Amino acid sequence: MFSWTNKEQGGRNKDSEMFQTVTEGLLSLYTKKLLPLEETYLFHDFHSPALEAADFQSKPMVLLVGQYSTGKTTFIRYLLEQDFPGMRIGPEPTTDGFIAVMYGENEGVIPGNALVVDPNKPFRKLNAFGNAFLNRLICSQMPNQVLQSISVIDTPGILSGEKQRLSRGYDFSEVLRWFGERVDRIILLFDAHKLDISDEFSEAIRAFRGQDDKIRVVLNKADQVDTQQLMRVYGALMWSLGKVINTPEVVRVYLGSFWAKPLQNSENRRLFEAETQDLFRDIQGLPRNAALRKLNDLIKRARLAKVHAYIISYLKKEMPSLFGKEKKKEELINRLPEIYCILQREHHISPGDFPSVTKMQEQLQNYDFSKFPSLKVKLIESVDKMLANKIAGLMTMISEEESKQPPQMVTGGAFEGSQDGPFGHGYEEGVRAGADGEEWIVSRDKPNYDEIFYTLMPVNGKISGANAKKEMMNSRLPNTVLGKIWKLADCDHDGMLDDEEFALAQHLIKIKLEGFELPSELPDHLIPPSHRKDPTADTMYNHQED
Repeated sequence: MFSWTNKEQGGRNKDSEMFQTVTEGLLSLYTKKLLPLEETYLFHDFHSPALEAADFQSKPMVLLVGQYSTGKTTFIRYLLEQDFPGMRIGPEPTTDGFIAVMYGENEGVIPGNALVVDPNKPFRKLNAFGNAFLNRLICSQMPNQVLQSISVIDTPGILSGEKQRLSRGYDFSEVLRWFGERVDRIILLFDAHKLDISDEFSEAIRAFRGQDDKIRVVLNKADQVDTQQLMRVYGALMWSLGKVINTPEVVRVYLGSFWAKPLQNSENRRLFEAETQDLFRDIQGLPRNAALRKLNDLIKRARLAKVHAYIISYLKKEMPSLFGKEKKKEELINRLPEIYCILQREHHISPGDFPSVTKMQEQLQNYDFSKFPSLKVKLIESVDKMLANKIAGLMTMISEEESKQPPQMVTGGAFEGSQDGPFGHGYEEGVRAGADGEEWIVSRDKPNYDEIFYTLMPVNGKISGANAKKEMMNSRLPNTVLGKIWKLADCDHDGMLDDEEFALAQHLIKIKLEGFELPSELPDHLIPPSHRKDPTADTMYNHQED
């Protein structure tokens, strides 16, 4: 059991708080410290609905967003390695609603209106978007090993051209913003032949403002173009994204073909495999980082709630008591950018913590400023103490929980065995080459290395470090890399290299020049036969003296 306390004068604990888990601690801090501030200053009307227990207890969620026919539903099918209820795949916009694919003992579909009244699901606040949206929301439940660790949200294909002028009947970008605040990962899917970002897609991406750390981009169906075309496609995609995602950092883009069918162009197979494994590792780590992500989102929410309270209370303070309220209201709305600057200086707030000026001005039109609450310092202080003291305790709990429990990873489906066996990424490549063979892998090229070795004038079968350096420098690798290679190759640590050690050094140089990483310790299968502890290992390599 973990605990931290607030000690009053005299050493007695007035308000002892004891939590069994991080999730329980997050829920308690939110309901006791942050929720009163949000309710007092109408935070839920302006920004985001109140959080519930299911929001803290739910599994990590992955949100897929992209134009129609970019492979969103197929991507989910690829991860799960089985069909899910309500799945439809086709070249046209087949997915016309939101599908929450979640774990369930019994396979089935829960309609939207029934889903938003389930207290065990984190979707109750979606009820505010009305029947037009709820009729296009379902929860697809099925017993699948992948879904025991994560949930996946499939979205309607984003429209382009004339189709985007059609109304969906609900605020699509606001729904995406709601999901974006609650999910752990947002994956934007692009097709190698559909790089244009329509107006609706731009609005969707802007809805994720403030969630940049969650966004990943997948360029799907990359096998349908050759290498030269792929370079142009990648450059065009980065240019398009740069116009919409206004961040100085370059967004991470994963290239690949995410379905279980043969590659149309296999010349980039190795690249696609590496990219797939990178994306898989990113998704697999979501359960391990879920508590930290929820803690991070709670901190962001608390900072926004504080700023909102300062804005509302300032508007209340500036309102006249009797006459000219409407005129003053219009004046304050027009002066909102100036008010932001005043609050920044007065309370030492970063400009990035303030909400959008334009959106705030639109929302304020519907409220009577004279009915806004005044600034309640105790509520602000309570949140400040939570951020300064309580959050640090939760960070400690997260570290302790991680040390006591095995790492949580997404398993099953496409993740099962993706690193093991002869089809795992990197098998028989780099330093792993020859690991399953009986002969010493270096012996294949040793005759060529021996020719170089004997030109370096060995004495008593060994060459000095100075002579070895001259040859190794021909690789043009940095001294730091060559130093590591020397350390790995000098098996007996005598400062000299025999013919086997020299051949090993040349082999490691070759590995590095081919773009692979060097090991921190020399693997057993690369140790020269004459330097192995087991004398019977010499039979694996017949060394012939010149």
